[in-house]
Amino acid sequence: MTKVPAVTLGFWITKILATTFGETMGDTVSMSWLGETTASAGQSGLNGYLVGTAIFGGLLALLVWLQVRAAKFHPYLYWATIIASTTAGTTLADFATRSLGIGYPGGSMLLLALVLASLATWHRALGTISVQSVHEPKAELYYWLTITFSQTLGTALGDWVADGPLGYLGAAEIFGGALALLAFAYFLTRANRVALFWAAFILTRPLGAVVGDFLDKPVTHGGLELSRLAASLVLGGAILALVWLVPQRAQARQ
Repeated sequence: MTKVPAVTLGFWITKILATTFGETMGDTVSMSWLGETTASAGQSGLNGYLVGTAIFGGLLALLVWLQVRAAKFHPYLYWATIIASTTAGTTLADFATRSLGIGYPGGSMLLLALVLASLATWHRALGTISVQSVHEPKAELYYWLTITFSQTLGTALGDWVADGPLGYLGAAEIFGGALALLAFAYFLTRANRVALFWAAFILTRPLGAVVGDFLDKPVTHGGLELSRLAASLVLGGAILALVWLVPQRAQARQ
């Protein structure tokens, strides 16, 4: 068996919740706790987005190391690693698009290039990018690198679309509709399953990003202005409940 979960409906629901959690929790640390969106931002000499990235990036590195060393698939370890990648992706994307000043279009294009480069390098090295091959250290490292790039891309892409006239709900409809089209393609066509998986995996991130922003952004900006920490705790509880209640089995090897 591989060390990643089988791709089921429960997998996709948990993934969307995890990406939404990553947005709200990343914003909780970088914006609420480190004050990156307050009047005192930058006065301490520290960049909240960069500090948040260091915190979540360090946690991600530790969890990936544990994941690679594990002898078999462990659901809680896997989803903890996914959550670390999506929170790190949130703060890293915000740092790139806001602090570095490359903007949402520039950040999205750069990160899309990194995702495609990671997939191309993985395929060139191992001959496949299917999750069914993720059972050896080299494939696992490519897997987690690609995921981290895709999580970061999703934040920048979601912010870019939501920042326009569509707003958060309009952006959620766009990304949700795109995922529905991929589902139709999966069930009604013979389109490449590996390509469909990665396309869907990437698109769940901007969907989660705009939903997370809708929950915690000010009402004047089209959000509900809920507590970021409270939203994160509710989402985290829902993820734990799904992992506990929904059968989690490892994906069979290729």
